[in-house]
Amino acid sequence: MRIGIEAQRLFRERKHGMEVVALETIRELQKLTHSHEIVVFVKEDNHVCITSNDTMEVVQLPSSPYPVWEQLSLRKALNKHKVDLIHCTANTAPLFLKKNLILTLHDIIYLESVSFSGSAYQNFGNLYRRFIVPKIVDQCSFIITVSNYEKECISSRLDVNPEKIKVVYNAINPSFKVYEDESLSRIKIKYDLPERFILHFGNTAQKKNTIGTLKAFAELKTSEKHKNLYLVITDCKEDYIDNILQGIKSKNIKPYIKILDYVPFIEVPFLYNLATVFMYPSLRESFGMPVLEAMACGTPVVTSNTSSMPEISGEAAVLVNPYDPFEIASNTDYLLSNSKYYSSKIEEGIIQSEKFNWTNTAKEILTIYNDISI
Repeated sequence: MRIGIEAQRLFRERKHGMEVVALETIRELQKLTHSHEIVVFVKEDNHVCITSNDTMEVVQLPSSPYPVWEQLSLRKALNKHKVDLIHCTANTAPLFLKKNLILTLHDIIYLESVSFSGSAYQNFGNLYRRFIVPKIVDQCSFIITVSNYEKECISSRLDVNPEKIKVVYNAINPSFKVYEDESLSRIKIKYDLPERFILHFGNTAQKKNTIGTLKAFAELKTSEKHKNLYLVITDCKEDYIDNILQGIKSKNIKPYIKILDYVPFIEVPFLYNLATVFMYPSLRESFGMPVLEAMACGTPVVTSNTSSMPEISGEAAVLVNPYDPFEIASNTDYLLSNSKYYSSKIEEGIIQSEKFNWTNTAKEILTIYNDISI
């Protein structure tokens, strides 16, 4: 077959979950032996991260707004390149395609609740998905999702036959590992990081639960034994954090909070390594890749006992009720106060993270391609 892979945002500088998954999978597909011709379609941008080789052609399409690129530019390119099968990797796809379609549907959170608390970009994206996704699931030959939890959500919410939904787990880049070299010192100096800190990936999206993290940290700081403990938050603006702190009684925690802007992907493994604990009490995740990344870096993880997190973390993480800041704080306190328990979570986390790798992910996706009949 001639297979197209949609990876619109792959070349943008600030890559997040879906772009990382697409990039890692495509890199592994380039290494595999198969009889297909693969064409990857991306939006023109400056940060080229994959190039064509003998098994795969990379085609850059002119930049345009997301819906225009997907519904018009991509559709035109699929016909031009005579694609038999298109795999769309980021929740949406062109409508009314007369081609075999595989859709990676990472999650359907945007269908479960309407919230306009995010940025204008996030709000528009969610509205676009709410319109597109229910209309395209029936067109799909298969739907790929990233956990059994999300498979159940998709099947129930969109009335999709479970046999049509294939679970293919995400994985982590080999760069996420334990480091013991000068790279750690360089990153520590670059970002002026404290000796002991909880790491949290902040976000204005309510589901990331930055509010719960700040409340739990405030509770931890009431204990004298945590007087030298800091909270490092990435991907957040200071005014957003300040607004949250206005509603927290213990406003004296601000001097112990360090806010970082976007941290380049290449530096994130070192940030995990330097952290004392990674706190990820998300309210809703389809997979939760940062949980495995932190574990692979030898950093104990405190995460939620909801949605996909127990499925992905197994027994290697400290599982908490994300809606209860006091429970988050008390479990984190126990982790920090008991060296044997702390060490066990490091060891269990490394073992758990090794169960997920991109080679297996790519092989499973290739098997799904092979199951399509032209």
